[in-house]
Amino acid sequence: MESSAALRRRRLVPSYAALAFVVIVGAAATGTVYVQAQAHPGGDAVSSAATPSASASVSVRAGGEASVEPVAEPTVDRDALLAGAVESVTVEDGARMSVAALDLESGARAGYGDGSFDTASIVKVDILAALLLQAQDAGRELTAVEESYAAEMIGTSDNTAASALWRAIGKADGLDEANERLGLTDTEGGDGMYWGLTQATAADQLTLLGQVFGDDSALSAGSRAYLQGLMGRIAVDQRWGVSAAADGSAWALKNGWLPRTATGLWDINSIGRVTVDGHDCLVAVLSDGNSTRTKGVALVEAAARAAVSVVTGEAVSGSAAAAASAAS
Repeated sequence: MESSAALRRRRLVPSYAALAFVVIVGAAATGTVYVQAQAHPGGDAVSSAATPSASASVSVRAGGEASVEPVAEPTVDRDALLAGAVESVTVEDGARMSVAALDLESGARAGYGDGSFDTASIVKVDILAALLLQAQDAGRELTAVEESYAAEMIGTSDNTAASALWRAIGKADGLDEANERLGLTDTEGGDGMYWGLTQATAADQLTLLGQVFGDDSALSAGSRAYLQGLMGRIAVDQRWGVSAAADGSAWALKNGWLPRTATGLWDINSIGRVTVDGHDCLVAVLSDGNSTRTKGVALVEAAARAAVSVVTGEAVSGSAAAAASAAS
């Protein structure tokens, strides 16, 4: 015959199971996505349930008491993942590269590298943003001449058009004033007419892209749509760079390339929006010290693909799969 103590323990099990079921159902109804219920000394373990995102642990103790303890959500260090991803990207000795990316839907972002770079022709997006901001302030539309210059400056990267609009905005002073309103904190306009030697960081270029493609912007909806449209109609021979990370033709971009006279080395940059598996991502890649334009373009495209894979979760999933494989 069972002892009276054993009989009491056996009779307690259904009540713990019922309580665990209630706790699990109640937690699910309130948004808890991970529940673990167990009996502590004086009772048997009765139930456990889990889904991928943990937020609470529920324990049932003898006597019917339940305690809920928060479980920390797993965090993803995307900067570290991106640093790992770019290890496979070829960067020549003496060259530098910095990249920043943002998934507009999820808000996931990642960055690699720091320091300022010559913008070369990617500053033309910034010049047009400044012109549009000034036109908004004046309550006017761009003139036909300004529109013609803007189309040439962005579409074919025409330098004469860029110089005309650089003068129109007030050169570096006008650019810097606009950038203060646009939220760019580490960009400095080039001296005199050297707009291509404007100094900027990848992080600041990502901020600029957010002003062009995001909703929370100093630029009006009309100004944003205008700039987006021009960046989506780049000359065929300039459709390289961040577009390498996109699905087909789902991109809008501006590239910059500049051979430095003193060294013969190339600045190669690319900024824009790409769409990958339904994700709209902003990407900015800056580089200098490239021995050839071709090698610089290959570097920028590889960095863009790596950054997009991190912010869209592909690299995160791959890392998790690798960790699970190593653990098994």
